[in-house]
Amino acid sequence: MYIKRTITEQVADSLKKSPVTAILGARQVGKTTLSKVLISNIPEALYIDLEKPSDRDMLSDPENFFRVYNNRIICLDEIQLLPDIFPVMRSIIDDDDFDIKFLITGSASPQLLRQSSETLAGRITFFKLSPIALYELDHAFSLDRYALRGGFPVSLLSDQDEESFRWRENFILTFLERDLRQFEFNIPPETIRRLWKLIAHTNGQVLNYSQYSSTLGVSDMTVRKYVSILESTFMLRLLQPYHLNIKKRLLKSPKLYIKDAGITNALLNIREFTELFSHPAYGGVWESLCIENIIGKFSTWEPYYYRTSTGNELDLILTKGNKRIAVELKTSSTPGVTRGFWQALEDIQTDRAFIIAQVKQAYPYKNGVWVYPIKEFLKLEDF
Repeated sequence: MYIKRTITEQVADSLKKSPVTAILGARQVGKTTLSKVLISNIPEALYIDLEKPSDRDMLSDPENFFRVYNNRIICLDEIQLLPDIFPVMRSIIDDDDFDIKFLITGSASPQLLRQSSETLAGRITFFKLSPIALYELDHAFSLDRYALRGGFPVSLLSDQDEESFRWRENFILTFLERDLRQFEFNIPPETIRRLWKLIAHTNGQVLNYSQYSSTLGVSDMTVRKYVSILESTFMLRLLQPYHLNIKKRLLKSPKLYIKDAGITNALLNIREFTELFSHPAYGGVWESLCIENIIGKFSTWEPYYYRTSTGNELDLILTKGNKRIAVELKTSSTPGVTRGFWQALEDIQTDRAFIIAQVKQAYPYKNGVWVYPIKEFLKLEDF
């Protein structure tokens, strides 16, 4: 069993203060395990698994149910399966006769669970639970293993690569054929699987809806819908372009990434690291892995990428207030950068700049730019 200490402490604190505490994240990322750990030492807590029909039936008359179980912490696991309960929760929270705090989990973003964010506005605190990050692992886990298997706990902690691969195959199958239906999406599983595979091959490229729609034989609007669904269920990241106060011709479409390296490799049928290392998609996997970990570690910074029509480019820009940090990502152990990198630094007037590469230790590059291995970079406290 793997539990993230930091978010555990944050959620435990929220349970004392907020009427509703929500843990959101992808399927199988550890939301149920975390919830059970949190309430295990609270005698009055009640856990309800909404994937079980018998547990859902208990809430057929939710107001009376909450009246019977007043003065408790109630955990509703996979809340998206019972969306009609949100208005009832609001009335309970606002009724002085009740003293209930809710812990809910969901496999969708607040945007997809729009009813919760609207109905419970001002009453709910959201936490996002991500797959295991590099900076949360000890030295027993190699970077190669993480790049192959990704950060889903069962996948990463499996005894063998083949066992991990089978788990990820089953995860993808279940997600397509069961989970999306539970969100009431009437989507042909094979079509969205083909799109997902196309994204795996183009991981880290600027999003081009027309390219995907032409290959799949569907409309641009259909592709937009499918991409939005995969993003809202924590499978994809759309990294937006940086464009503030820059008098340049900029690309305006986001970059598209599959968030978990292990899922990407399963979609590409890559079973061993030697296959990944020699695969054309390796650069995209590496870039996505680094970006997810950096964004997760430096969560108070806003992430963007930067690219002009003339080729000035930065893989990642982190902004906070007037500060701008530039990050370039390289798979090489002897990284070099192009003229477009230096021009981009001048365009944006960055405060600091880094090249993340597969090197053994950090060292100064030139003009104030530093080269870092990803694990060491993630040990920085801030900039």
